[in-house]
Amino acid sequence: MFETDQNIKRRKTILVGVCLGGDGFEVSMEELAGLAEAEGLEVVADVTQNLASQDAACYIGSGKVQELKGLVFELDADLVVVNNQLSPSQLANLAHDLEVEVIDRTNLILNIFADRARTKEAKLQVDYAKLQYMLPRLVGLRQNLSRQGGTGGSMSNKGAGETQIELDRRRIEKDMSELRKQLREITKNRDTQRRKRQASGIPQVALVGYTNAGKSTLMNRLLEACCPDEEKEVMVKDMLFATLDTTVRKITPGSHRDFLLSDTVGFINDLPHDLVDAFRSTLEEAVNADLILEVVDCSDPNYQMHMDVTTRTLKELGAGAIPVIYVMNKADRKYPLSELPIDRGDKIYISAAGRLGLDLLLEKIEEKLFAGYITMDLIIPYTAGQVEHDLQERARVHKTSYEDDGIHMTVDMNQELLQRYKVYLQ
Repeated sequence: MFETDQNIKRRKTILVGVCLGGDGFEVSMEELAGLAEAEGLEVVADVTQNLASQDAACYIGSGKVQELKGLVFELDADLVVVNNQLSPSQLANLAHDLEVEVIDRTNLILNIFADRARTKEAKLQVDYAKLQYMLPRLVGLRQNLSRQGGTGGSMSNKGAGETQIELDRRRIEKDMSELRKQLREITKNRDTQRRKRQASGIPQVALVGYTNAGKSTLMNRLLEACCPDEEKEVMVKDMLFATLDTTVRKITPGSHRDFLLSDTVGFINDLPHDLVDAFRSTLEEAVNADLILEVVDCSDPNYQMHMDVTTRTLKELGAGAIPVIYVMNKADRKYPLSELPIDRGDKIYISAAGRLGLDLLLEKIEEKLFAGYITMDLIIPYTAGQVEHDLQERARVHKTSYEDDGIHMTVDMNQELLQRYKVYLQ
């Protein structure tokens, strides 16, 4: 529809950030560089400025704008990426003054998400978030388009003024309404699938964590160890937001109980609220989980900040009270291999890529998932054979024998199963 990010890849890019004091600015700029790399941009320079607050008109001071304009000309850059979300007026003013396309951190993340989305749901969610972002910024986006030399689509007419902007606004609102309808239908189907999984009684475990912490690698290693099937593996790439689409796989560990494992989109500091809202139905895999595996790249010097961001995002989603195992991944970069895995209660140090610590992790998962289970003996009549099948699926069975008076079972069961089958207790 609107081609605001057309031909953004491999463009000479200058990164711009304002330091307002406090910690985290350098880390944030490093992340911005990583996001630019993930989008395939060529970063040729970065410009920073210390301010008490952002300049209301241009984000950076007027003198810095002129300095940046000279650098754009000198380096032949054709894109400026700003580290914070710009207001509509800041976007319009910067694009006008610099005479080059300007996007902010939010727009960059939206572009990355648009490139990575594979399923219909993810594509619709990203499209909606992009339109939501664009709606209040039509004037600034028109400035960007004039710097690109024009594009196709309804925003290609230069100088059309307020009348054309109003037409664009109406079209965006209409498209957003249609996307909402399609997403509601997909959400219904997802809810139906989720209810079926919940009704099966198989515990649900969600992988969450900062982007590029190794969630998808861990899922693939567990699949490889517990139920080898190449078709079930998920895509892995050493890149921010390499995967967006939530996948759910059944893990069958053999000596441990089965569980469902879901891989969710990674978090990042200052993840746009529009994206959190757009992906809310997908992220509800974490909200409805019995256990969360928070995967942390413990080799990253900023891992504590990553954990804080993940905790804050989970609370925003309503998943703050769910039991958590902290999977401190990539520990082989921090500790000698002979010391791994390391068990520190709710934190276990492993290397998913190096296949170190998977057995310990499975033990921890079972310990958490089945902590409230009670060991009971049952005698089930042969006429109630479906009860045995249900217990095999939903409980931890220690022993089964077929006697003259029925099926004798020793199982670990939760309170729900206990109440349902108390008539068969020995």
